Amino acid sequence: MRLLILWVLLGLSAPLFAQDKVAADKIIAVVGKSRIILASDFEVEVARQKSENPAFNDSMRCLLFQQMLLRKLLIEQAERDSVMVSPEEIDANIENRMRHYIRAYGSKERLEEVAGKTVYQIKEDFRDAIGEQMIADKMQNSLLNNVKITPAEVRNFYEKMPKDSLPFFPATVEMGQIVIDPPVSPELDAYARQKLEDIRKQIVDEGKSFETLAGLYSDDPSGRDNGGDLGTMRRADFVPEFSAAAFRLQNGEISPIVKTRFGYHIIQMVSRQGEQAHLRHILIRPERSSADFRAALSRLDSVRAHLLTGSLKFSEAVAKYSTDEAAKMTGGMILDPATGSSRLEVEHLEPALALMVDSLSPGSFSQPQIFTKETGERSTRIVYMRSRTEPHKANLVDDYSRIQDVALEQKKQQEIEKWVERRLPTYYIRIAPEYRNCPDLEAWNRAGAVGQR
Repeated sequence: MRLLILWVLLGLSAPLFAQDKVAADKIIAVVGKSRIILASDFEVEVARQKSENPAFNDSMRCLLFQQMLLRKLLIEQAERDSVMVSPEEIDANIENRMRHYIRAYGSKERLEEVAGKTVYQIKEDFRDAIGEQMIADKMQNSLLNNVKITPAEVRNFYEKMPKDSLPFFPATVEMGQIVIDPPVSPELDAYARQKLEDIRKQIVDEGKSFETLAGLYSDDPSGRDNGGDLGTMRRADFVPEFSAAAFRLQNGEISPIVKTRFGYHIIQMVSRQGEQAHLRHILIRPERSSADFRAALSRLDSVRAHLLTGSLKFSEAVAKYSTDEAAKMTGGMILDPATGSSRLEVEHLEPALALMVDSLSPGSFSQPQIFTKETGERSTRIVYMRSRTEPHKANLVDDYSRIQDVALEQKKQQEIEKWVERRLPTYYIRIAPEYRNCPDLEAWNRAGAVGQR
């Protein structure tokens, strides 16, 4: 059971569990020189799929086996083409996964309890398999980089879809916001800096634990339960002031106080490899008074008045007044983090935005309001409703981008299938007889017959 839990935690495929196999485990496929699929790997994945989807059937089982074969083929091709990922890239990937699941489970200790292993053991157990998965993904991306789709192809794809099988889409909205962070009074700013100076002194002069004090005092909610651990990240992943200070540090060294737009930080360098570093930090944000918030709300009220009269466009207001630098890159529109689209499903909106949907019509603006950012910091904003759709069957007017995505994915799938057809004859393939009866494995079986002569 703990093995399956680890699989689910890491979001990886069953072959990752080879380190737990016994010698008698059966090899059900060989691709290329030495890429194998074990029966137990496959059955663990089948069990996982069945647990998530009660409708899992034999055709899905065949598709799963084909996907595992394809992954092995991509890895073999990557070796031929010298497509590689660096140890630093693998480390960063692992660290990001660990940070995500530590946050999801609330603490490192809870994650270790559920997994039955320490975080260090999880990292080491899955390092090779994660590297393989990254190589396969990189190889596939290199094959599909130039695959594009035209508007005519999208329309043709849509018109060929049986009308009774068109998907039913939930209600969606396009919403933007103008964010103004209240200014901080000099007195509260100085207090925050002094508080962090005192924390730094306890670590540097008194020998107290950085991780313990991060857990007690840091205003970064994502790292508070993890001893301030940021994992391994690239220099470019941080704001310039933070990365400049961090990458001057030696292993184990604590930075002076660093000011960024998020507040005041002290940074500990755990280890560094080139342009990537494993860091910890403690963040102290200056508090804002009620007078600070009133001033920001008053400014937003003035901006809203200009928006309502049409003397100022929403995108212009974002560029001129918003203190959210990221929002300026999107014209103030809120994007789906998974797809990058401005089209948001109402059921997936943050609660505060979801409550506003019924009170805003397309083209309207909310009253200025105080809200809490994902970072836990309170700020102020105006919300703009650009458009909304009601639940409906897919159509090219409301859902073009979604249909385009599906059509592009189908085209990519077809390109991969063509590539497999071309490349399979150049590889040794062996598939156990009891796994050859899947209807979509004809090409693999033909290659396997050649490979076993």
